Parts: sequence; C-alpha cells; structure tokens
Amino acid sequence: MRYPALVALMLLALAGCDRSTPPADKIKDAAQQFVHKVDGSAPETIDYGKYAPRDDCSEVAGADEFRQRLNAAVNARDADALVRLAASDVKLGFDGSSGADQLRKRLANKDWQLWDKLDTLVTLGCAVNDQGGITMPWVAAQALPDIDASDGMLVLGEEVRMRATPGGTTLRLLSWDAVEMAGPFQPDAPFQHVTLPGVGSGYVATAKLRSLLDYRLIASSRNGKWRFTSLVSGD
Repeated sequence: MRYPALVALMLLALAGCDRSTPPADKIKDAAQQFVHKVDGSAPETIDYGKYAPRDDCSEVAGADEFRQRLNAAVNARDADALVRLAASDVKLGFDGSSGADQLRKRLANKDWQLWDKLDTLVTLGCAVNDQGGITMPWVAAQALPDIDASDGMLVLGEEVRMRATPGGTTLRLLSWDAVEMAGPFQPDAPFQHVTLPGVGSGYVATAKLRSLLDYRLIASSRNGKWRFTSLVSGD
C-alpha cells in the first residue's frame, strides 16, 4: 500500500473517532491502527474475536472516500451532508419507506435515535457484498449458521463478562462473539440473559450487545458516484 492510501485510511479513522477524544490521541490511535498496513504486516482486524470488525473494503475503488465522507457527516451531525450521500430512492425499511426526504425527517426526529445508531454502525467494519458494493457493519454480510438472526446479538468488544446472574460471578469472557437471547430483550434492564451456542448461557451487560438486525447500510457506485442505497433495521 502506498503512503497516500495510508493517509486516507488514517483520515477515515480520525473521522470516526469519539468527538471527546483529544486530537493528539486520535492521531496516535489512527497511526497505531494503520502504520503496519504499509508493509502488509498488520492483521485485517485490530481486535480479536470471531466477529471482530474487519475492513475488507479498502481495495474497492471509491469506497474509502465514501466512508470518509460518511464518517465526517455522522461525526458532525450534518444532515445535509448525509442526505447527499444517500440515493434518492434509498431504502429505509421493509414497509416500503424510502427516499431522501424521509431520511431527513428521521434524522431530525430524536425518537428514531438515528444519529446514535450511525455512530455505532460506522465503527463496526465493512464487507464487500456480492453486488460489488459494500455492507456495513462487517458482520451483517457474514453467515452465522448457529445463530437465529432474529434473536442474535453481537457482543461489542473484547473480554466482555458473561455472568452467572446479573452482576454476579463471571462464567467466561466473550470477545466479539455472536450470542442469542435466552428470553425477551429487556431494553431497560442493565443485563440480558443470552446463550452462547454450544457453550452455555449467562448474563451480559445490555450496553455490550447489539442486535444483528440493528441498522445495516449498503452502498455502491452509481454512474461513478458512491451512494448508500439501503439503511434498514429489522427484517
């Protein structure tokens, strides 16, 4: 990889950083993540775990620039910039909802919490899809044969505690694993009862879980311009 490509990757990382992170720390983190890619020695993911976010999209022409603009729009809460990145007929649900105007309304309506959802989505990697476009997050394009997607959850992070009871003894540590809900999801509960297929069940902090059917973004190049054509959740 040439150095201009490295700079682009670092800018992508910086755009997605937490707004509270000091600039010097952002630069340091970006450099640590991407410097080894110059000589090809870096792994495809920094974190470890079966479904840790990966970046498979850097070799797709135009994908890095699109993601830089996406991250910048999300970080700045810039609705105009985000809508410009959407196809005019962008799919927004499985009920027929679509279109850039509807997207703008959802961004403005705090009940949708769409900016917060996008904050998380852009940090979870990128996969090349079968149509030659890209899918975010990375895990959304993967086959999970042991998981029922309707009940599936991605464990966010490394060495996340699975406990015997809510707040109780640690049974095991999970790192970017996919688990299933062992009962109904309780949005106001600090812990959720989940099952790790083939291993056992326990309780994981709600803040460390993300539904496999949470927001997914699909983007592709249309007439030389990258746009996202789908931003949906659910099934």
